[in-house]
Amino acid sequence: MKIVVTGGLGFIGSHTVVELQAKGYEVIVIDDLSNASIEVLEGIEAISGVKPEFVKMDLRDKALVHAFFKEHKASIDGVIHFAASKAVGESMTKPLMYYENNFFSLINVLSAMQESGLDKLIFSSSCTVYGQAETMPVAENESIKSALSPYGNTKQVGEEIIIDLSKVYPIQAILLRYFNPIGAHESGHIGESPLGVPYNLIPYITQTAVGVREFLSIYGNDYNTPDGTCVRDYIHVVDLADAHVRSLKRLLDKENTEQIESFNVGNGQGYSVLELVHSFERVSGIKLNYKIVDRRPGDVDMAYADNSKAREVLGWKPTKTLDDMLSSAWKWEQKVRG
Repeated sequence: MKIVVTGGLGFIGSHTVVELQAKGYEVIVIDDLSNASIEVLEGIEAISGVKPEFVKMDLRDKALVHAFFKEHKASIDGVIHFAASKAVGESMTKPLMYYENNFFSLINVLSAMQESGLDKLIFSSSCTVYGQAETMPVAENESIKSALSPYGNTKQVGEEIIIDLSKVYPIQAILLRYFNPIGAHESGHIGESPLGVPYNLIPYITQTAVGVREFLSIYGNDYNTPDGTCVRDYIHVVDLADAHVRSLKRLLDKENTEQIESFNVGNGQGYSVLELVHSFERVSGIKLNYKIVDRRPGDVDMAYADNSKAREVLGWKPTKTLDDMLSSAWKWEQKVRG
């Protein structure tokens, strides 16, 4: 079966491509290389022995997207849509960029799928759709609050766009609400390599450890959490990739019980930023230079998943400890720096 993976050279996308190919799927990767490197293709091939077909494309270009799907519609069995700008902090300072990129790309992919008669979609969503949830852990039936960032809003509205389309077109979609993906493939061939200054915590930690960054900024220590720093649910990226493959199989085997299904993909446990720092120091043997700075707009106090639905319905479960995750991220950073 042939699967289109948009944003397939990004952090989560590349790991999912590897898992798809391991299960025998043929993959077409679409990526505009705005936050990924073409060298990731070589890493995917080094792990799986297969270099996926690659198409460089800006998904905001409706004509290009429709032409691609029209050409390939007879052979495509499903679409996994990752392509999106994804940093909460950056979205607060560049809201229009986030709305343009995340909405236009999704709408163009959906309209091209509809025009081509394609109906199976896995959508890369986020726990940010819950805002600051009232109860922990967060379950899928948690009421959706107003988004606290433009990024979170693009995921909320992205889900709504898919749901609205389902009322007039028989699309079968699974919305995967990620918590915080970290780590890297155990082979060391692929990992998280943001272009420029990283907005995510883990690459900032590892880059600080190797001296690329002078210090790690911890944004606030007065949150309503045990040690005052934000608490998040961290999930290993390979575990997250596995959830995509299981979700895709569910759709292809027509096992979904609703037209649109949603699943939390997280470890089911929260860790504070300081706990993350201490875990990294433990696995690396390096003392991190960090500073407490002002809070960052858009951050919630605490978010961690009730992942029981994914466990029960998808037969999925996380397999990595926090130390495992940080150890693999450190191994990747060391490889990147030679």
